[in-house]
Amino acid sequence: MGIYVEAKVGADLDELWRLTQDPACHQRWDLRFTEIAPLPGPEGAPVRFRYATRVLPGLTVAGTGVFAGERERPDGTRTSALRFACPHPLSPLAEGSGYWRYVPDGDGVRFLTGYDYRPRWGRPGALLDRLVFRPLMGWATAWSFDRLRLWLERGTTPERALLNWIAEMAVRSLVIAVSCFLLLAGPPRIAAVVGPLGPEAAFALPLVAALAITLALIKTPLAGTPAARRCLRTPPLRVRAPGLLVGLEGPAS
Repeated sequence: MGIYVEAKVGADLDELWRLTQDPACHQRWDLRFTEIAPLPGPEGAPVRFRYATRVLPGLTVAGTGVFAGERERPDGTRTSALRFACPHPLSPLAEGSGYWRYVPDGDGVRFLTGYDYRPRWGRPGALLDRLVFRPLMGWATAWSFDRLRLWLERGTTPERALLNWIAEMAVRSLVIAVSCFLLLAGPPRIAAVVGPLGPEAAFALPLVAALAITLALIKTPLAGTPAARRCLRTPPLRVRAPGLLVGLEGPAS
């Protein structure tokens, strides 16, 4: 099962193309990568690049890839395709391929991606991928697309958007932690804490705590906070890989 993510971005197509095709800009908004750097190659050939992801402090997993882009198409859309591979033994991802499509839509652009990969480590790796890594990759892709949207639509830099997300997650986590304490403490212990508020408050607080947990989990994120839930994660129709990807050779070729 491949990963699909789509976002509606209210921005100029040329500017969206620039922020996604320029490696220096791409690495700023895409949570999946710490560094993206082009590699030397013949002029006019598909661009080869090195990518790296910092998994832990002092531990970076790196791989290589090759991509090609169609800047203009007869129907006004644009397409970019890539193939990538990671030889690092700690990487759960061995090799894969994908594409970006840019579809003008009214006052904005439908920016979408589809990609898939082969997991490492045999059957245990396939199970880990299905349960953990693939859902995480899908979430990270959608979250990154929304961070890019905020950059283009609101002028919120990727660095500022990340801080907004951390701050909002910290507040939500604090609300959940305090509310869980109130639920687990029980009316007698709560009564000892609230004291002057009376026994009615001691019994009402657990209900308030349950409501607070529900809101912290389901409330729509603030407008300036990136959120994966704003992106479409299921293709509306059966989609096919673009011809540009079919003819693109892998980085090891």
